[in-house]
Amino acid sequence: MPKILVVGGGYAGFYTAWKLEKHLRQGEAEVVMVDPLPYMTYQPFLPEVAAGSIEPRHAVVSHRRHLKKTRVVTAKVTKVDHASKTATITPAIGEPWEESYDQIVMTAGAVSRTFPIPGVADEAIGLKTIEEAAAIRDKILTNFAKASNLPAGPERDRLLTVVVVGGGFAGIEVFAELRSFVTDLLKSYPQLSFDDTHFHLVEAMGRIMPEVSLETSHWVLKNLAERGANVHLETQLASAVGGVCQLKAKDESIETIESDLIIWTAGVMANPMVKGTDFPLEPRGRITVQPDLRVVNEDEVIADAWACGDVAAVPDLTGAGVGGMCVPNAQHAVRQAKQLAKNLVAVLRGEATVDYKHDNLGAVAGLGLGIGVFQSGKFAMKGFLAWGAHRGYHGMAMPSWERKWRVIGDWVGGFFLGRDIASLDDRETPRAAFEAWASRPKPAAAEEPKAVAPSPAAGTPAGAAGPAYGKPAEDVSNEAAPVDGEKADAAKAAAAKADAK
Repeated sequence: MPKILVVGGGYAGFYTAWKLEKHLRQGEAEVVMVDPLPYMTYQPFLPEVAAGSIEPRHAVVSHRRHLKKTRVVTAKVTKVDHASKTATITPAIGEPWEESYDQIVMTAGAVSRTFPIPGVADEAIGLKTIEEAAAIRDKILTNFAKASNLPAGPERDRLLTVVVVGGGFAGIEVFAELRSFVTDLLKSYPQLSFDDTHFHLVEAMGRIMPEVSLETSHWVLKNLAERGANVHLETQLASAVGGVCQLKAKDESIETIESDLIIWTAGVMANPMVKGTDFPLEPRGRITVQPDLRVVNEDEVIADAWACGDVAAVPDLTGAGVGGMCVPNAQHAVRQAKQLAKNLVAVLRGEATVDYKHDNLGAVAGLGLGIGVFQSGKFAMKGFLAWGAHRGYHGMAMPSWERKWRVIGDWVGGFFLGRDIASLDDRETPRAAFEAWASRPKPAAAEEPKAVAPSPAAGTPAGAAGPAYGKPAEDVSNEAAPVDGEKADAAKAAAAKADAK
């Protein structure tokens, strides 16, 4: 029975395995999926997770719960040698091993792309994982609690300042969602006012959200300005050392902003693990594929190798892609994975493949509770209806009804009960409280050093007496108390006779 190895369990990997389970007949092939995480993250929900509208675990999909027929391996693939059809799998604990395969699907996804800006690696946080989104939420809640105990001044301003770098969909969504979250949070902190909170978004280009029309992007800018958020266009982050953000404008002027929360959303890149394979890569580090999602080296198809999602350079047959390729987003990743699963099954059965082609239906973004934008061609929708379209689309796009109901439950609960504002920041160090009070064994008492006989002086024969003491021992015989009174009297009388003689 042929073995299909799926490398990566994100959007593209999860959907590929999910759909292979549906299309393959019993015993037709074995599917193995390898990913270092035990779940798929639904990334469009990360801004709402950061803003407290969705619980973190509800925005992920467990591999083992929903992939019933797939062998799930929670580990990393560190090398692929397609010439011998083997992959090196490295677990968190234990020795690496070689996994053979007959067909391979590369869906390792993307990671945050940063630039060598001083301080970014040490101070900033990304928005690619569920852990990052949850940490952002806890950071804001913890900073509010700290700031409420401080007088007005630089230290409080730093705690209540948020800087987001990147004006694409991810950056604008998390920026607007957090602005909504913080505004709602103020009612629980009477010590703080709206003017105490500061939001800054930094974008190097002259506009935001290139996925929507210029008119729609201008509406978003106006809406954010009305909500007290500042957008710095044609501005770059020059330094973030120590949380001190230096914003360099097009005219070379520098503005300095101190922040305790810097969020980086200024780009992604293909997972660097692809460099450990023998597959052809294009200049941006993605695996080259042809429209039917088979790996290709120039015009030569590499047999039994497939790729899709953010890790693959997939030709956009609609002509709308950047550089002729599909943009790396969730919409393409899901649809490519579905087509790849069908094509792979077709090849196993000796049937023809179908090229991937998807006409973009539009773009939708949530900008906080009750506010959103939707763009499809020249048609644009803004405000409450667009926000409803955003939640409706992504609510239905969430894999499995089990996950859908959890997310919808969060939304319904938030509508009637409000957002949960308890910070769990200490979960980063969960044993701290236990360690602080845990009883420990007392250290063993140091043993008294044993007396060591003095060594003979140099040149003294062995067995001879050692050197004389420097000070004679004191005579303490007179200090001894008599044991028997009669004997003591007799001793005194004898002493007196001796003196008389």
